[in-house]
Amino acid sequence: MAEPILFQVDGAIATVTLNRPAARNAINAELNEAMTAAFDRIEADDDIRIAILAASGPAFSAGLDLRAFSEGKAGAILDGPFGFGGLARRMRKKPLIAAVAGPALAGGFELALACDMIVAGPGARFGLPEPQRGLIAGAGGVFRLAARIPQARAAEILLSARAFDRDEAMELGLISLASADDPLPDARALAHRIVANAPLSVTATLALLNAARNRDEAELWRRNDSIFAPVAASADAKEGALAFAEKRPARWRGC
Repeated sequence: MAEPILFQVDGAIATVTLNRPAARNAINAELNEAMTAAFDRIEADDDIRIAILAASGPAFSAGLDLRAFSEGKAGAILDGPFGFGGLARRMRKKPLIAAVAGPALAGGFELALACDMIVAGPGARFGLPEPQRGLIAGAGGVFRLAARIPQARAAEILLSARAFDRDEAMELGLISLASADDPLPDARALAHRIVANAPLSVTATLALLNAARNRDEAELWRRNDSIFAPVAASADAKEGALAFAEKRPARWRGC
């Protein structure tokens, strides 16, 4: 059986590769546990100064494995100390680059938004379609997207639950670099440029960036969790997952 992640270290650069390509790298309990361990290792290893989050196969990640959600196993994936993917709530000391080659949807987009930079290939697509499944983007997606792009655009994208392509993401300022092909080499080149700088300067600069970005995040997480819990427990959330699995329109009840 294939390992749920691939972990590679090249000098001061670690690469974590999601490795469930047949499931579009949807995050189940096994993959979530492996990601948590990988980011624990990155933060603890003084020789690693920067990391890249990449993915095997045509999709970056489809987000939470809806089979795990429908079986009542989402808690183990969402409620760990570092949140979804062992990453969404993690206060990192080291920069993290997402290398997105294909669709990054739902929790997959939330993982990309949890990174400091996104390098995207021409096939990258982004979106938070949770309202189409009776859910909300409860792993930080709503407030992180709203903090990074103009409010009117955020409202339209979030409430309509539509996906958008790499060009629109670039226009919105969501991605750091657009790659002509595979984004991983460009992400590695960016990582090399960063590690060429003074270690203390990079760490301190990231700390200041995080302070500016996260000054209200603790309160946002509390509000996020209070809103997410009743939605996730609703009949509509169960119906959304079932309709998706059965490939039919959902029959919403508003409860």
